[in-house]
Amino acid sequence: MATSFLGSLLGSRVRVIMEIKRQDGHGEDLLRGRSVTDVLSAYRSAAAPCLSVVTGRWFGGDDQLLDDVARLGALPILKKDFITRDSQIVAAKASGASAVLLTAGILPAQVLRRRIGTALREGLTPFVEAASEAELEAVVHGEQCIVAINNKDIRHRERDRADLDRSLALLGAARATGTPCPVSASGIEDPADAARLLDAGYEGVLVGSGLLRADSVSDWIGDLQCQRRAGVGG
Repeated sequence: MATSFLGSLLGSRVRVIMEIKRQDGHGEDLLRGRSVTDVLSAYRSAAAPCLSVVTGRWFGGDDQLLDDVARLGALPILKKDFITRDSQIVAAKASGASAVLLTAGILPAQVLRRRIGTALREGLTPFVEAASEAELEAVVHGEQCIVAINNKDIRHRERDRADLDRSLALLGAARATGTPCPVSASGIEDPADAARLLDAGYEGVLVGSGLLRADSVSDWIGDLQCQRRAGVGG
């Protein structure tokens, strides 16, 4: 069975899901000549508890990227794509994923509930992403899910500015799903913003472009931890 993505995140002192993606929503090259091995090495050095691998084509991804990361081993992986069918969930597990993204904004409530059930039967963590209270109301088995608030708008291919206040406003509703692990995702560029969200009560943050643009991932994480100890994020 795949390593528990949820358990790995909650068991870590570094509550950052570190993302690997080839480009941002505007097409900016985020790998900048680095190999997947290079990026993964930097993430491991920064004590990453788990990874998000973007296979969606909007961000230059494909299933080969997931295969490449999974072959390098060890850390639990979230397959981040627009997953709509049970067959995609089964395939994600076969490729080495420990969690799958389920986007409430594109799945009717009954379909979302069925896909959550399928993921759990496959031994995967459902990573349910929402952007409103109405979308959060569709979550079932919340105690076994990560429930993430997306700070960007998928209708605009996440090319809009991040609204971190959305995460702050929806934290209570995310908690009400029963999840032990509400996560704030997308548009978190600065360690101070990550610290603010974690100090507000989020159990994790998902950071992609901010880490991939950083001169040093370890320094970015170190800055986050220092700000939390100093209470700057509160």
